[in-house]
Amino acid sequence: MNREHNRRDFLRAAAGAAGLIVAGQSPLAAKKRSATDLVKLGNTKVKVTRLAFGTGTFGGRVQRELGQEEFTKLVRYAHERGIRFFETADNYKAMPGMLATALKGVPRDSYKLMTKYRLKDLDNPQATIDRLRQDLNSEYVDIMLLHCVRTPDWPEQFKKLRDALSEAKHKKIIMAHGASCHGLLPLRAFPNNQWLDVALMRVNHNGTRMDNLKGTEDGVGDVNEVTTHIAQVHKQGTGVLGMKIMGEGQFKTPELRDASMKFVMKLGTVDAVTIGFKSPAEIDEAITNMNRHLNA
Repeated sequence: MNREHNRRDFLRAAAGAAGLIVAGQSPLAAKKRSATDLVKLGNTKVKVTRLAFGTGTFGGRVQRELGQEEFTKLVRYAHERGIRFFETADNYKAMPGMLATALKGVPRDSYKLMTKYRLKDLDNPQATIDRLRQDLNSEYVDIMLLHCVRTPDWPEQFKKLRDALSEAKHKKIIMAHGASCHGLLPLRAFPNNQWLDVALMRVNHNGTRMDNLKGTEDGVGDVNEVTTHIAQVHKQGTGVLGMKIMGEGQFKTPELRDASMKFVMKLGTVDAVTIGFKSPAEIDEAITNMNRHLNA
């Protein structure tokens, strides 16, 4: 009787799979991953698309120079293509406001926002957090990061700001907090840091504009050390976001851009990446390359 029962189950499963294939939806196709999938960031409750639209290429200059009308068209194009994660920073002059204008009228629950807090704003963190929300025309921010930590003792140095972000998270003004990193010395303080809900780290295949001991963008970053720390941070349950995937515009050829995307996707420790776009063609290329390498 059990044998006959198992046989019937097998036949039903086979028939179901055959039906999917006839409909053009094979079981293998259904498992394909995409740049526009929603992925959970570490132990947070925040889900973002694997590909984010960045607004900070050279401090936002590249995006600012598009002008509001063209920038709005580009943001709307990204949203239509399925990108539902947009990031900016207080340091990117005028960009938070331009992003808010570009997203005006788009349902707030259809996208996630990330912004970054300037480390020099120490006097009244709560007021600054409120202003950052106002700049984005949003009651809450999904992710707020300490922007560009550069010292090895940054967790203690900016404890006041960390406490303020923790309080804002408790009030659900922000959903997750963390830091973006510039330099190997501050990066070495990321592993085992349980305050980090989200970490934004520079990563690509050849070290262009990545972290080194100088803490500057000069020279070549240490890819091996950076990716080792990324793996450690990911393992501890921190959501990992990659930046400088395109070397901040240094990768001028399709081959270089594709090589970097392939490298980052194959790491398996980067949850999502942000790229500063300036044209629909760049968005299309990034989605195509990411989709291909996610499923290779």
